[in-house]
Amino acid sequence: MDSTELLAPAALGFGTGLALIVAIGSQNAFVLRQGIRGEHVAAVVLICSVSDAILIAAGIAGVGALLQANPMVVDVVRFAGAAFLLAYGVMAARRALHPGALTAAARQPAVGLGAALGTVLALTWLNPHVYLDTVLLLGSVANQQAHDARWWFGAGAIAASVAWFSALGFGARALRPFFAKPASWRILDGLVAAVMLTLGIRLAVGG
Repeated sequence: MDSTELLAPAALGFGTGLALIVAIGSQNAFVLRQGIRGEHVAAVVLICSVSDAILIAAGIAGVGALLQANPMVVDVVRFAGAAFLLAYGVMAARRALHPGALTAAARQPAVGLGAALGTVLALTWLNPHVYLDTVLLLGSVANQQAHDARWWFGAGAIAASVAWFSALGFGARALRPFFAKPASWRILDGLVAAVMLTLGIRLAVGG
């Protein structure tokens, strides 16, 4: 495959990764809070990005090894991934109909570097949804690509994670008004629902 053919799976990985990570949650709220207060932003963003990179790579390698050792589970993994994508899309559509807002109070006690890193590590590695999103879902979708393309898909997903957490942390002060508006989340969740439902249908039919 030439470089132009590898751009498509990378772009797909970026879009899929971004669609999964853009959601109201405790991890994003914490990154936003640290960005607004200007406390340990680089360290927090780095932890989130590196953690996602490790989990995405583990998902691609682990699912890939499973498929190579047991070719008959390809359809099982494909349909499980499709079901998860479709369910995620429906949930995003419901959130779009009843949007919330991502806020982080600025008037809270300052936290030290150790406490900040401990918190973000817990919010990342002790969250079961992180493993579903990165290891299972992204690993399943990546392994539906051609052999060489699956790692380009993973690179795209990792790039999406880095871009999102960097924007959220370093651009928090400017982004705070945007994330505080339910209408903004209505648009974002609507886009997420469209992406997830489309991917779920494609995966279900083997596309």
